[in-house]
Parts: sequence; structure tokens; C-alpha cells
Amino acid sequence: MHLYNVTLQRPGACQTAINGNFSAPKVQEIIASKGTAIELLRPDKHGKLKSIAFRECFGIIRSMAAFRLAGANKDHVVIGSDSGRIVVLRFDAEKNQFEQVHKETFGKSGVRRVVPGQFCCVDPKGRAVMLAALEKQKVVYVLNRDSQANLTISSPLEANKGKTIAFDVCALDNGLENPGFMAIELFYGEADVDDTGEAAAEAQKMLTYYELDLGLNHVARKWSEPVDNGANKLIPVPGGSDGPGGVIVCCENFLVYRAEKHEEIRCVIPRRTSLDAERGVLIASFASHRSKNGFFFIAQSEYGDCYKVTLDWTNRKVSELKMKYFDTVPVCSALCVLKTGFLFCGSEFGAHALFQFIALGDDEESAESSSKTLKKIDNATKKKGRGKNDDEDDEEEDEDEDEDESGSRSDLQAKGKEVIGMLENPATTPSDLLLLRKELELLEKENALLTVKEKAARLGVEV
Repeated sequence: MHLYNVTLQRPGACQTAINGNFSAPKVQEIIASKGTAIELLRPDKHGKLKSIAFRECFGIIRSMAAFRLAGANKDHVVIGSDSGRIVVLRFDAEKNQFEQVHKETFGKSGVRRVVPGQFCCVDPKGRAVMLAALEKQKVVYVLNRDSQANLTISSPLEANKGKTIAFDVCALDNGLENPGFMAIELFYGEADVDDTGEAAAEAQKMLTYYELDLGLNHVARKWSEPVDNGANKLIPVPGGSDGPGGVIVCCENFLVYRAEKHEEIRCVIPRRTSLDAERGVLIASFASHRSKNGFFFIAQSEYGDCYKVTLDWTNRKVSELKMKYFDTVPVCSALCVLKTGFLFCGSEFGAHALFQFIALGDDEESAESSSKTLKKIDNATKKKGRGKNDDEDDEEEDEDEDEDESGSRSDLQAKGKEVIGMLENPATTPSDLLLLRKELELLEKENALLTVKEKAARLGVEV
């Protein structure tokens, strides 16, 4: 005999949360994952959260996503758990409970690193869902409807690659084109057999794009490109007629916009002035909001600072990526922006919160960072770096023994004054201050090198 047990007190920690219209059309609701249970929450007109339904799943919920079939007016929920199955649920408002629509077994039970379920993402058009494991396995299911408008699900389509660790997976918005999925991956095959540790030190994370061909019913790895080793999270960007598509890669201290056949757009994450320069900033959670006037993202750092992320784009080409400080709230494991103007913050180690938007912060003078500002600083640094490399090559070949050191020193002094002026400028953002300080350190090192060369020349010693 096997017995199920239920605790007297409901679990409160929120691992993940999704928002959508689950009980009725145009009703903004939230489904929060509480470890072994799911709870349907609905904010009232007074800004208070009400618990509508609570369902014990008797299993560990690893991931969760909402999707809507074409032509439907309510959302379904797909859950990845430790059962080794994909489960699709819908909410019955009359019975006030969740009902199972579909269940498909694909692997062993338990939280295993090679069994899909840790990551779950759905095509924005509701055509396909991908479940991915921490290592190796990824499965894609095609979602459709039969003649009676009931949900149908296909056999799993595998997109596996051995000895590859997945850090995050998201579904791209490709409009009416074939569904696409993006993943941050790291191949450790070479590091696994190298005892010296050099291969592990040189391991490189890759940004991999998977495409589901609906005509051939096949999943293929279309391309894979290197990405910063500090990348930890992906933010899908609306595509089709609503946006440029692609993805924003959250890295340590940076956000990077990436898309196929598009240049890399990089933006610095604004930092606190009290934060040490050695400490990095990572994005812990995010939420996206789409309206008729456009879209924006709310990204939260590991320190609780929230930023508003926007893109300037024309004809599917992004020209600028901007981040602006928005507010500071306790660190969340899940963020949800509702169309009714509420922000739900689900916490795993603290109390949950529901905030109401008063303004979007466009008119406030807060810390802001832009990809255009970073590009200007990078260009100046590259020019300085090229000059330094040329000087080093000249020293190795002994072709510039009679070089005028006073000219180089005057150039360094001019650059130093320019950097110091930017540092003293009140309009310079904290993120730019970090880059300017690093540039000033390089200038000081070059100045010290010139001083050593001058003393060596007076003593007749070759350096």
C-alpha cells in the first residue's frame, strides 16, 4: 500500500510564475509554482491577490509555461516535472479546478540531469513546445487541434547532443515562419578527457539556434555561435510585425542583443556606486510586456535593482539597446507584468509582492546605459590598443629607436585629461564610470612604461 501525504501548511516558496487568461477571456491571472503544487492567483480591483484554486501535484514541478492555441481565447499550461512526463492542464471555471488535457511519457522519473523537464518554453503562436534537460536531451512536441477543437500533441522530436550542458532555453518569436528555439550551451567533451585543465579553462559557451521544420516534422540545429562565458539567461524579443525578433543574452555586467545575420548590440548594466568594481552584476529574473504601442522588459539583478530594457529598431534592424534604472524590490525568482498595470514578484525565500505601476519611468532622471555610449568608448579603447600594439611590435623589431617619446607622452596626457573630464562629468552613468576607470588605469600603465624607457635611454640601457 502506498499513501500520499499532504502538509497541514501549504508551501509558500515560489519557484516560477506565469501570467495569462486561464479561467476566462480578458481576465488577467497568475499561476505560481509552489514546489509540489500550483496555485491560481487573481488580483482584484483594489490591488489584492486572491487565491482562486490550489492543486497539489504530488511531485516536483521543475518548469512551467503558458500557451494559447490559434483561435482560442484562453490559455493552457504545460508543466515539466520529475515524473518524466509532459502534462498539459487547463482551468475549468465551473468546477474551479485544474483539469488534465494531455499527458505524455518521455523519460524516467526523478530529477535527472539527462531527463527533459528542467527547461520549458512554448512558441508564441502556440504551435510547439520544447522541454530540455540540463544535459544532452531536448524534445519538441507539435501542438495542434483535431476536428472537435481538442488539443492534440505529436510524438516527441529529439534534438540531442551529448556532453552538452544547457544553461537556459527560450522560444523565439518568428511570426508565421517555422518555430525556433534558442539555447545557451557548453560542450565539455574535451575538458572531460583533459587532465591538465587547459581544455576546461578554454571551454566556450555557445548560443545555439534550433528550428522546427513543420513541413518535414524535424528539428535541426541551424547555427551555433560563441557567446560570453558569463551568459546565464535569455530574453526573447517579440518578432513578426511586433518587433525585430531575436534574443537578448544576459551576461555578467552586460546585455547583448543577438539575432541571425545581425550585428551584436551590447549594453552595460547600470551599477550601484557603492558596488566594488571586482563584483559583477547578473540578471536574476525578467518579465516582458507587449502592447499596441510597443514592448519593454523589466529585468532584475541579483541585488534587487530593476531595470527597464528597451530597443530602438526599424525594419527588423536594432540600432540601440537601452537600460534604465526603474526601482528596487526584494530579489525575485519570478516576475510577471499584467496588462491591468500590476507587477507580481514571486520570491523563493521571502514574501511575495504585488505592485501597481504609477509610471513607466520615461520622464525620470535615473541611471541609464545605452549601447551607443558603450560603442563610442569601445572605439576609443580599440584605437588606443592598436597604437600600443604597434609600439610593442616596433620595440621587438628595433625599427623605432629614435621615436619621439615626448609626442607619445603628450598624447597620453591629452587622453588622460579627456578621460578625467568624463569622470568628473555629472551626466556620466555609473556603468560608464567603471569603463572609464579601467581606461584610466591603462593610460597610467602606459605612462609608467614611457617613464622607464626615458630613464633607460639616459643611462644607455636597452629595454
